[in-house]
Amino acid sequence: MRLEQFASGETETRKPERHWLALSTLCFAVLIAQVDTSVVNLAVKPIGAHFGAGVAALQWVVDSYNLAYAVLLLTGGLLADLYGRRLIFITGAAVFTVASIICGLAPVISVLIGGRTLTGVGAALLLPASLALIRVIWHDEKQRAWALGIWAACNGLAFAIGPTLAGFLVRGFGWRSVFFVVVPFGVAAMALALRALPESSDPEGRHFDAPAQLLGALALGGIAFAAIESHGMVSLSVAGLAVAITALPLFIVAERKRGSAALVPLEMFKVRCFVGAITATTGMTFGMYGVIFLMPFLWQSTGRLDVVGAGIALLPMALVFVAVSPFSGALRTRFGTRAVTAGGVAIIGAGLLTVALSASFSSLVVAEIGLALTGLGMGFATGPLMGAAVDAFDSARSGTAAAFINVARMAGATIGVAILGAIFAHAGGGESGLQWAMIVGGMVQITAAAVAWKTVGPAG
Repeated sequence: MRLEQFASGETETRKPERHWLALSTLCFAVLIAQVDTSVVNLAVKPIGAHFGAGVAALQWVVDSYNLAYAVLLLTGGLLADLYGRRLIFITGAAVFTVASIICGLAPVISVLIGGRTLTGVGAALLLPASLALIRVIWHDEKQRAWALGIWAACNGLAFAIGPTLAGFLVRGFGWRSVFFVVVPFGVAAMALALRALPESSDPEGRHFDAPAQLLGALALGGIAFAAIESHGMVSLSVAGLAVAITALPLFIVAERKRGSAALVPLEMFKVRCFVGAITATTGMTFGMYGVIFLMPFLWQSTGRLDVVGAGIALLPMALVFVAVSPFSGALRTRFGTRAVTAGGVAIIGAGLLTVALSASFSSLVVAEIGLALTGLGMGFATGPLMGAAVDAFDSARSGTAAAFINVARMAGATIGVAILGAIFAHAGGGESGLQWAMIVGGMVQITAAAVAWKTVGPAG
C-alpha cells in the first residue's frame, strides 16, 4: 500500500513559505552531516593529545563514520521507501544528534570511535531520505532543480564554515565543542520535519531483503575498508578488497533472482542517465575530496599555515561553491543537464591542474585560483548530478536512487583520498607529491566530464 500524506496537487501548490520551510529542514540534514565531517578532521591532533592516542586510533575517529555510512547507505534508502521518508529522516537526525553528544562526552577514545560509528549510521539514514524527499515534494522539474541547487549549496556552506569554525572552536573551547556544535542543527531538523515534511512511502512488492542487505553491506564496507587501510596495513586493505570482490557478484546474483522486488533492481542500471550520473559523481568527489585532504595537510605539515589559517585558505573554494549552486538549476534548465554536469566536472579538473601548477610557487595566489575553480565546478555539477540520478525514476524508487548517488559520492571521496594520498606519499610528499596527485586527480575529472557528456541527459 502506498502512503502519501499529501496528494501531488496539494504538495505542489503549498504556499511558498511552506516550500522554504521544507527545504530549510532538508538542508539542515546536509549541514549536520557535512559540518560534522569537516570539523572532526581539524580536531584530530588535540584529540590525540588528550587521550594519548596513536595514529591508528585517530584514523578510526575519522574513518569509523565513513565505514558505517558506506555499509548502511543502501539500507537507509530502502527503509525510507518502505517505512516512510519523513520517519527515516527524523530517525537519522535523532541518531546523529545522540551520537554527537556521546562523542562530545566520550571519556575514552574507544567511546569516541563508537560515537563516530553511530553518527555514520545516522547519516546513512538521513541523507538518502533528505534527497528522496526533494523528489517527492517538488514535482515540477524546474522547482525541483531549484531546490536541488539550494540543497547542494549547503554542501559548500558546510565546507565554508566547517574548517574555519573548527579552528576557532578547538582554540577557544577545546576539541569536545566540535561535536556539540552540530547538536542544535539536529534538534532543529527533527522539530521542523514534523511540521514541514510530508510522509510518503512506496512499499508495494518490496521488503527488507536480508541476504541482499548483508551482501551489499559487505561489498560497500569492503571497498571503504580497503581504501581506509591502504594508508596503514596493506594486508588488511587487500583483505577488505577481497571481501568486496567476493560479495559483489553474489549480490548481483541475489538481486537478479528477486527482479523488481530486489533491494536494488538491476534494471535501474539499464538507465543510461542514472549510470552516467553515478560514474560522473564518483569521479567528481574523487578529486574534490582529494584536494580538500591534501592541501590543508601540506600547509600544516610544512608550517606554512596553522589550523585556522588552513581553514581560511579553503574558503575561496567553498564560497564559490555556495554562490554558484543555487543557480545550477536554472543553468540546467537553460543549457541542459549534459552541458552543466560535464562542464562543471571539467572545470574541477582545470582547478586541480591549476593547483598542481601552483605547487612550487611561494605565493598562494595561484593555488587559491585553482581552489576557486574547483568550487565553481562543484557548484555547477553537484545539484544537477544529484537531480539526474533521482529524476531517472519515479518517486517510488527515490530512496534507492538517492542512496546510490550517495554511494557514488562516498566511494569517490574515500577512494580519492586513498589513491591521491598514496600518490602524494610515493612521490615523496611536499610540493612534488602534491603536483603528481593533483595531475592524476585532474585527469580523472576530465575523464568523468567526458562520461557525463556522453551519458547524462540530452544535449539541452
